[in-house]
Amino acid sequence: MANYYTDIPELKYHLNNPMMKRICELKERNYRDKDEFDYAPLDFEDAVDSYDKVLEITGEITGEIIAANAEGVDEEGPHCANGRVEYASGTKQNLDAMVKAGLNGMTMPRQFGGLNFPITPYTMCAEIVAAADAGFGNIWSLQDCIETLYEFGNADQHSRFIPRICQGETMSMDLTEPDAGSDLQSVMLKATYSEKDGCWLLNGVKRFITNGDADIHLVLARSEEGTRDGRGLSMFIYDKRQGGVNVRRIENKLGIHGSPTCELVYKNAKAELCGDRKLGLIKYVMALMNGARLGIAAQSVGLSQAAYNEGLAYAKDRKQFGKAIIEFPAVYDMLAIMKGKLDAGRALLYQTARYVDIYKALDDIARERKLTPEERQEQKKYAKLADSFTPLAKGMNSEYANQNAYDCIQIHGGSGFMMEYACQRIYRDARITSIYEGTTQLQTVAAIRYVTNGSYIATIREFEAIPCSPEMEPLMSRLKKMADKFEASTNAVKEAQDQELLDFTARRLMEMAADIIMSHLLIQDASRSSELFSKSAHVYLNYAEAEVEKHANFISNFDKEDLAFYKK
Repeated sequence: MANYYTDIPELKYHLNNPMMKRICELKERNYRDKDEFDYAPLDFEDAVDSYDKVLEITGEITGEIIAANAEGVDEEGPHCANGRVEYASGTKQNLDAMVKAGLNGMTMPRQFGGLNFPITPYTMCAEIVAAADAGFGNIWSLQDCIETLYEFGNADQHSRFIPRICQGETMSMDLTEPDAGSDLQSVMLKATYSEKDGCWLLNGVKRFITNGDADIHLVLARSEEGTRDGRGLSMFIYDKRQGGVNVRRIENKLGIHGSPTCELVYKNAKAELCGDRKLGLIKYVMALMNGARLGIAAQSVGLSQAAYNEGLAYAKDRKQFGKAIIEFPAVYDMLAIMKGKLDAGRALLYQTARYVDIYKALDDIARERKLTPEERQEQKKYAKLADSFTPLAKGMNSEYANQNAYDCIQIHGGSGFMMEYACQRIYRDARITSIYEGTTQLQTVAAIRYVTNGSYIATIREFEAIPCSPEMEPLMSRLKKMADKFEASTNAVKEAQDQELLDFTARRLMEMAADIIMSHLLIQDASRSSELFSKSAHVYLNYAEAEVEKHANFISNFDKEDLAFYKK
């Protein structure tokens, strides 16, 4: 059977990135747990070996169980009866296997029963699972909601809830409502403190809640009576054991069928405040969403890998006109670009994850002791990089997952339109990635300030100073010219001093920045491992160069008066 980790050598390459040494030092607090926990690593090499072994176990379970169940789960889906969700039979098997393997609460401290893994290897596990079944990936990877509870909850909440997640209980984040989708300031689920019950009571409806019948929920609700904006919202913890929340229905979705997307009805549901009042949206949901967006980026890379695998296998096997179709330029061009997008998107995903790891670890250390001036500077640097890279990672990888799934079906021809081929499921599953946890358009809104304040171009210029291999030097020269075009386009839009023009061109500017950043990351990867990444570096840079040129030409030729032609 396939192992979804060992069969993809690019994953092990990213696990062994040089930044991992610093990440491990911070996460393990210089390996202080070794005297208390027999499974804690002794040093950096031991830590990476532990990550590698867990990834191999995850890859094995994914190949032998999750992938084998994927089609059955897609067909059966979850069921709803008497206000409760029952998972598909294959989903139950998947969850049982993951729990028995100890693959829950992976990033949580060992004192709560977690593995104390950094975000990066955990994100790799999420990618691996999603490559086999993105719907199941949603259920399993929502364990990362516990990061928000760990960060903002109190010690008592830590002791009661975190061990349950480490033992295999599930989570959900209940944000969206029928009248509050992307505009979460409009959330109206009511939270009222009951002196009689000594707790908060939640009343209202939530919609489009992934894994909505989970054991533990993080809920955004309006705690301040009379308010109608984000300042009146707080974050609450709802424990399913308390009762008061019923599943009205499971949505009938295009894809990710294994993951129950629920409409929930809250009727005097007992809950407890997480963190401080009024910071639910302003602070806590932002942290929750950043983690979720990294998770969807990982899911998207997994789907891109699945689409590439299916397309490649079919192209090698399918014969037309006396030869395998992979020998035709129209097909091998498509496959090469799919692989280029996959490798570029994965490079961006794990660079982002490493940035998140460093600043999150320093945040955690700051709760134990005062950071040194050098550590504060390091925390600030990587928090800014993580914030700027997260919308790129989510936005670009979700679009690439959709494009690769589309091309996978095209390679299959008429067979790709038939339900018996996996590519149709991958195509249906991929479609949601550019919508949930913030649409691609909202990722553009998040990213554009890093275009206009110069953060992206500053990072790009820093990347230009990193030495590359002789083979990559011609690509680097072309890449510097691409950066010049991006900088000129940015300056032209800024100099116009027109907000509508900036908003209109924002997506193109964001994509230019992302294309250049991903090209740099691939050049760095190809310089360290030519056998894995040289082909993708060349192919992707050709693709990215054309994209940057296209956007630069559009912006240089665009006139404010042209906006009238785009409006109704």
